[in-house]
Amino acid sequence: MFDLDGRVAVVTGGSKGIGRMIAEELVRRGVRTYITARHADVCLQTAAELSEAGECIGIPNDMSTVDGIGALAKDLARREDGLDILVNNAGTGWVAPFDDFPEKGWDKAFNVNLKGPFFLTQRLAPLLRAAASAERPAKVINISSIDGVYVPDDESFSYAASKAGLNHLTRRLAKLLAPEHVHVNAIAPGAFASDMNVIARDEPERIAAFVPAGRVGRPEDIAGTVVYMASRAGDYLMGVTLAVDGGVTHAM
Repeated sequence: MFDLDGRVAVVTGGSKGIGRMIAEELVRRGVRTYITARHADVCLQTAAELSEAGECIGIPNDMSTVDGIGALAKDLARREDGLDILVNNAGTGWVAPFDDFPEKGWDKAFNVNLKGPFFLTQRLAPLLRAAASAERPAKVINISSIDGVYVPDDESFSYAASKAGLNHLTRRLAKLLAPEHVHVNAIAPGAFASDMNVIARDEPERIAAFVPAGRVGRPEDIAGTVVYMASRAGDYLMGVTLAVDGGVTHAM
């Protein structure tokens, strides 16, 4: 039910943080996994490290521009006849006081967090359709955030708004692509230790005090959820945004 051996996946922002957690588990499960990241050295180094457990290919790429997305799609089309799993994980944020919040902070978050997943899914749709069947649907998994589900206290206005938009885009694309056996869902992570969530990384005990589960997220928490969604076990999910946050969203 959870077997993924022999499938092909793309994980954007797969060189570190949540993206690396996901890519590492997919590689271990026999998935030929492509990872992307803006910084070429980090991307290729991570791919080399993950390849010790399976097959991981690094493709340095800027997911904030349509040109970069198009280049990635063309590269993948030269390498693969189909794509089973697309994990739109690349993300970024911006924090600034409301009265001083800059336009560049708005554009940066929306370009990466919302425009990127839409256009990459669009450009990779031919590969997803080629791999998809009624017996084994292709899967698109958008990595959102609980900040797009409940109302956070920090002043990350563009981040929260873009993630809320991604949740609704997930539902819209699910409705559109379901007849072609491409299933679209999202995961909204809570506190996981990463470069984007330095508090969870550096002060996990303080964050754990606000989490009903009593701890921050572990790699297997997010990776296991992706495996569930990507495998036969998740074939009946459609347009779902699943909070993986130790209970924070419901507690709030």
